[in-house]
Amino acid sequence: MGRGRAKAKQTKVARELKYNAPTTDLDALQRELAGTSSTSASSEDADETDEFDSFDEFDEDWEAGRG
Repeated sequence: MGRGRAKAKQTKVARELKYNAPTTDLDALQRELAGTSSTSASSEDADETDEFDSFDEFDEDWEAGRG
């Protein structure tokens, strides 16, 4: 018992999502898919290389049998 309010709220939320879709910024989506934001991409690449470089010492320990 007592599920009536929760179900009503879920139904209301589902109905709002179905019929009142939020507006989509198509220009931002196109820029993201095209990959034109070079500043964020270059900083992400730098972060990835730093992250993987830090695992090299663990890889060496594992190969040496110390892991």
